Amino acid sequence: MGEDLARFQHPRFARFYIDVSTTAERRGAAEHRGRLLAGLSGRVAEIGAGNGLNFAHYPREVTEVVAIEPDAVLRAAAERAAADAPVPITVMAGHADAPPLGEASVDAVVLSLVLCSVPHPMHALAEVRRVLRAGGQVRFYEHVRSRFRIVGLLQDVVTPVWRRQAAGCHPNRDTLSTLRSAGFVVEKAEDFGFAPTAWSPPLRHILGTATKQGPVTGDQGDSDQAAPYDPRGRKDP
Repeated sequence: MGEDLARFQHPRFARFYIDVSTTAERRGAAEHRGRLLAGLSGRVAEIGAGNGLNFAHYPREVTEVVAIEPDAVLRAAAERAAADAPVPITVMAGHADAPPLGEASVDAVVLSLVLCSVPHPMHALAEVRRVLRAGGQVRFYEHVRSRFRIVGLLQDVVTPVWRRQAAGCHPNRDTLSTLRSAGFVVEKAEDFGFAPTAWSPPLRHILGTATKQGPVTGDQGDSDQAAPYDPRGRKDP
């Protein structure tokens, strides 16, 4: 596993991310995380737990969280956050392509600002399907490609450079479509603009719930249509 995780070590970016995410919490990300996790219960896996900023928001109905994080710097921060969490949390080394979890072993999977950076989103989501119990939920909170054509094209242009500097982050991914193609039905999806720092423009984010239903068939119809995009941000759940 050590050699397998070596490609996910980005200590300089991890420290930068910790600083930026702390700022983003004060600017509204903490409230997003609360909405993301509201109503969860049972055993939950959080894949790509980062520095553990979700941990404080898990409802007490959650009996256990298995938090998986490949980066050693972020994982150490997550372990510190787990010590103060309101629910039992076990932080483990691992990554989205091969999470150390058994088949149908969790009631929900949380994906929070992680699908932008996994090397193979479809494979990662196949693993999510594997570990989820029948009818299990995926809670997702991701930044995605803009619906504005010029902004989206700019994201396409900067992605090859940005992903090399930012631990594999792709600012131009269409995560809702990927979830659908991976065999999930998106039951709810907020679509809003959010500026994580004072120097960042509002970036398009999605936040919602998807369910595991049946075999992968590609097109899941219109059930995953997000609410209309508001570049100024939305406060309603």
